[in-house]
Amino acid sequence: MLKRRDFMLGMASAAALASLSPGLLAQTREGYFISAAKTAAGEHRVLIADLQGRVVHNLEVAERCHAGCARPDSDEVAFFSRRPGRQLNIIDTKQGRLVQVVTSEPGEHFYGHGAFSPDGDLLYATAHRYEESEGVLNVYAAAQGYRQVGQIRLGVMDPHEVRLHPNGRDLVIAAGGIQTHPDYGRIKLNLDRMQPALLVVDRLTGKVTQRHQPSHHQLSMHHLDISPEGIVVAGYQFEGPEWEQPNLIAWLDVERQRFEEIRLPDTDQQVLRNYIASVVMDAVTGVAAVTAPRGNRVVLLDYRQRRYLHSIELADVSGVLPLSDGGFICTSGTGGVYRLTPGNLQLKQVSADSIRWDNHLTPV
Repeated sequence: MLKRRDFMLGMASAAALASLSPGLLAQTREGYFISAAKTAAGEHRVLIADLQGRVVHNLEVAERCHAGCARPDSDEVAFFSRRPGRQLNIIDTKQGRLVQVVTSEPGEHFYGHGAFSPDGDLLYATAHRYEESEGVLNVYAAAQGYRQVGQIRLGVMDPHEVRLHPNGRDLVIAAGGIQTHPDYGRIKLNLDRMQPALLVVDRLTGKVTQRHQPSHHQLSMHHLDISPEGIVVAGYQFEGPEWEQPNLIAWLDVERQRFEEIRLPDTDQQVLRNYIASVVMDAVTGVAAVTAPRGNRVVLLDYRQRRYLHSIELADVSGVLPLSDGGFICTSGTGGVYRLTPGNLQLKQVSADSIRWDNHLTPV
């Protein structure tokens, strides 16, 4: 359902939208990344660093942050507070400064993720109307000072990461299905009746066009990435008994509406502790990297063939970012930045700083 609040979406033609491929962005804007982090002094910050882990900008923020998204053809990044935070920070990455803070509407909070339209005019942010226990996408007009111009109701709880499909029209959303309320902090209130889902939403009409459900109702789906071909890989966080070992990776071909789950080897299933954090995909090699901080592993998959490749140990691995040569940068919640080169199963530490990096890296 599309809720109108002077909702001017700008109906670009489907042909023009299809010509854009935002999935390539992560491998063309290389040189620096931005991430939430905790300093050695215990302060929550947003940091901009180079690929050697050298911090070039250190930004103070009022709330602990989670993830960001880069505005196309701009130096701006929208960076979101971690649930149940209420602040959206607009950061000029070239100048390294916070230029604006947008606060969510009363009765709402952000989930930590967003995505821009292909032209960068509109920002879509996952949010929670907590009195109604309803997940929504808030729509902001970037050129109008990030004024909220609309809201898309999703019919799910806990919509978390949202990404723009390469067709330029669809948004893909990982919805965890978990009910929370700020009065109870981060306590999960409905573990026995969760309804997680992977949604495809037409951003121009606000219609949910696809809804795919995990194989178990307690497989909370929070993070995902989309390849330039339109393949989605998403990770689960299992909220059921710790001795059970359900599938932890979902795979979706949006155009064919083909949804599957990828089974990992038993050795990996046992050590990952039923928790996937970040997911990124590298179009150069066709490899998806997913991080499991509780299991201290980076798992590599062939996302085109839907098969497991390897896993690599790294303590409290948090963020991961694909590079143009087919490798990855990884960060750790215990400190340190690491590089994985193609064909190598060993992570090389490039920074030994004591910065405690958070879950996600955004290229800038």
